[in-house]
Amino acid sequence: MDLNEVAKIEKAIKEKYGKEAIENPKNHWSKEKEQEYLKQMKEFYSKLQDNVGDREKRQGYLISKNFQKVKSTRECKHCGSYSFSSRDDVYFTKFDCCFDCYIQYVEGREQRWLSGWRPNNTEAFND
Repeated sequence: MDLNEVAKIEKAIKEKYGKEAIENPKNHWSKEKEQEYLKQMKEFYSKLQDNVGDREKRQGYLISKNFQKVKSTRECKHCGSYSFSSRDDVYFTKFDCCFDCYIQYVEGREQRWLSGWRPNNTEAFND
């Protein structure tokens, strides 16, 4: 590459992005900044090392000891149906039941359901 071409490119970069874009980064670096950077790096790696003790290896992966295995409930506790439907996800999350049970037992009685009421297997609904 020709030096004149390099100068043209540098000039275009300077016009578009400003003088700082073509300066050497060392121009703005000092011993104080270096010391602060090293201090921050030591703190970072110290915290990282502390966190390594909180992990255990499971099946080749490091997992935090605080990690709680969340059991995915895909089975409705009320009717026993098993669902992979994304429609049921909302109802499993909010009401702990599938969409069909929501329609049959919860819809229109949300406050009652959220306060802890659950149907008996033999109970008929007269609401």
